[in-house]
Amino acid sequence: QVQLVESGGGLVQPGGSLRLSCVASRSIFSIYAMGWYRQAPGKQRELVAAIISGGITNYSDSVKGRFTISTDNAKNTVYLQMNSLKPEDTAVYYCNAQIVVGSGTSDYWGQGTQVTVSS
Repeated sequence: QVQLVESGGGLVQPGGSLRLSCVASRSIFSIYAMGWYRQAPGKQRELVAAIISGGITNYSDSVKGRFTISTDNAKNTVYLQMNSLKPEDTAVYYCNAQIVVGSGTSDYWGQGTQVTVSS
């Protein structure tokens, strides 16, 4: 199991930046993949960015070139640097961890952090 605690959300103007942090309760070396998802009101939760053990990253088309996912292994932390924010980025952002269990994986989620992009 793993507990995930997000921070860093808030209100920002269009074009601004925010950095989200997600601290895991165990070494992220033991986690297969970590990622950030978001859910806007009335919409399904969607993948924003993910990083797989070994450093492979994946981004949704809507954030490519604006968002960067990274890790600090010493701090058991994954970050999401968000630049050039747009109103459509407004959502609750959730940290996700996938841990290998047997032949599959189990998903764990943080509590979410609100990001609001508005003037």
